[in-house]
Amino acid sequence: MNRLPRIEQYGLIGDMQTSAHVCDDGSIDWLCLPRFDSPAVFARLLGTQRHGTWQIAPAQPADQTGFGAVAERRYRGDSLVLESLWRTPTGSVRVTDFMPPRDGTPQVIRIVKGVDGEVEMVSTMRPKPGYGNVSPWIHEAGGRMVAEAGADALWLDTYVPQVEKDGVVVSTFAIGAGQNVTFVLSWCPSHAAAPDVSDPEAALSETLAFWQGWTQECTYDGPYREAVVRSSIALKAMTYGPSGGIVAAPTTSLPEEIGGVRNWDYRFTWLRDASTTLAALLGTGYRQEAQAWRRWLLRAVAGDPENLQIMYGITGERDLREREVPWLPGYEGSTPLRIGNDAADQLQLDVYGEVIETLYLAHESGVAHCADTAVLHRRLIEDLTRRWQEPDEGIWQIRGARRHFVHSKVMAWVAVDRTIRLAEAGALDVDLASLVELRAAIRHEVCAKGFDANRNTFTQSYGSQELDAATLLIPRTGFLPPDDPRVVGTVDAVRRELSTENGLVHRYRTRGKRAGVDGLKGNEGTFVLCSFWLVDGLALTDRLNEARALFERLLTLRSDLGFLAEEYDPVQQRQLGNFPQAFSHMGLIQSARLLQVLTTGPSHHCGAAAVPAPHSTPCNTPHNAADLTPQHA
Repeated sequence: MNRLPRIEQYGLIGDMQTSAHVCDDGSIDWLCLPRFDSPAVFARLLGTQRHGTWQIAPAQPADQTGFGAVAERRYRGDSLVLESLWRTPTGSVRVTDFMPPRDGTPQVIRIVKGVDGEVEMVSTMRPKPGYGNVSPWIHEAGGRMVAEAGADALWLDTYVPQVEKDGVVVSTFAIGAGQNVTFVLSWCPSHAAAPDVSDPEAALSETLAFWQGWTQECTYDGPYREAVVRSSIALKAMTYGPSGGIVAAPTTSLPEEIGGVRNWDYRFTWLRDASTTLAALLGTGYRQEAQAWRRWLLRAVAGDPENLQIMYGITGERDLREREVPWLPGYEGSTPLRIGNDAADQLQLDVYGEVIETLYLAHESGVAHCADTAVLHRRLIEDLTRRWQEPDEGIWQIRGARRHFVHSKVMAWVAVDRTIRLAEAGALDVDLASLVELRAAIRHEVCAKGFDANRNTFTQSYGSQELDAATLLIPRTGFLPPDDPRVVGTVDAVRRELSTENGLVHRYRTRGKRAGVDGLKGNEGTFVLCSFWLVDGLALTDRLNEARALFERLLTLRSDLGFLAEEYDPVQQRQLGNFPQAFSHMGLIQSARLLQVLTTGPSHHCGAAAVPAPHSTPCNTPHNAADLTPQHA
């Protein structure tokens, strides 16, 4: 098995169009150019060094194992500029890695600076385009080193000598205190003229200014500001600037189980993930991203909301057909590796709720009214009205048989409820009476068919005994008030049956060697987002101290640089799944905001509402679903 660094050993740099994963051994092991969803030119993350990597490190490893790691690393202030400090017997050196916010050519800039003494350094770059499958033509052109393969050209500029041998570009140099050596890697189409050589120091100043200006807009001022700001930066880094689309993660096929088959490509824009990410950003004061995403939504869905996909490419592409990459061995032998995602063709009714909830929050946050969005909104509701009673694949995009998932129906209720609220505010012209009736019908059906009265809990799907962590969202949506015994019972049941002793939550039970409800064999780690949902559930059901303790425990799962993957293995104590994961960081932000609101009360600093006011039955209403008499719902 190919032993790789743990997922959490990677830092992230990016330019809001793509990103690079930088390991604590000084190597860039994942870089897709020119976009998030382009083929990787460095793919060691899913393979070996021969599949592409670029390492800058001391010539001698820092320890005796042959696997040296930096002594310290951090981001410079509230930015995505990564600094790594190496200490060796002869001196210390700092490497600064960043990608300037793009205005033309995509670039990775690495600045090596001597701190004290003198250190022998080596830069070793092995470019392998096509996800590590193509050996480029590496040669000098005008005194510069270039690697060309098909449509791609990578230009590496530095003033220290470069030597190419067997597909590897090597620079060896000594650096003393106060000295700088810079490397600039630029991408351009192979048929185009060579890119200009940038000024690394000027680019660094501009990059720092960009991030510092952006993070100053954050309105969250609670006790977890450092974590919230770092998570916001992660979400911003996963935004494709030219279109406003947001990827679920900038990686593909990092496993949810080491050696397992649950390996998916997340470099696309899920309506659900993007919507909830925008909700988190709106809640911390970021409106521009919401406006850009709203324009992306209009372009992606176009005039065809009846054929709504649950995900699109980052510029609205519809064809995301899935294929496997057989030449990569996978992260720690986890195969298959997938490019594309066939879940794009699934029916997931909850996305109507997430999209419309975000449009509602945008309105509540003061984002200007858009007539075109209003037309799309009405057509989405018309389509949902026709389809809400269908079974679907649900939030977890199962690859088994469709079911009537409770969470999907609750989010259908959310779509109708938020539409009603906008109509009542005079922001949307709809048939209000019919929607009020529909809202009541949806909730009545969910309470009648999705609630297990014997166990006092909502279940995963109608008639099922299985539990689903997604039902923890019921009080946050306003479907039922937090003090309703059915809500309290659901929180307790999920905590009892789906969580570990440390409070980490599985999204549902898997079946090991047998295929489960999701149609897949194998197991997976605990789901980070679901653990934040439990924080919310505990907080809303008047267990604030327990909620805060769990939240602070979850913060300790972050990497040393503040990042979270999709899942966490509490046995091996390691992160699993694609990394960093927008869902996880969105959950962190939302839970931090909720804890602040419940502790100090709402204020102008809280942004969009952390918890919608419920439109549901009072808690003293009979809890037999047949006896429900909705008020507004």
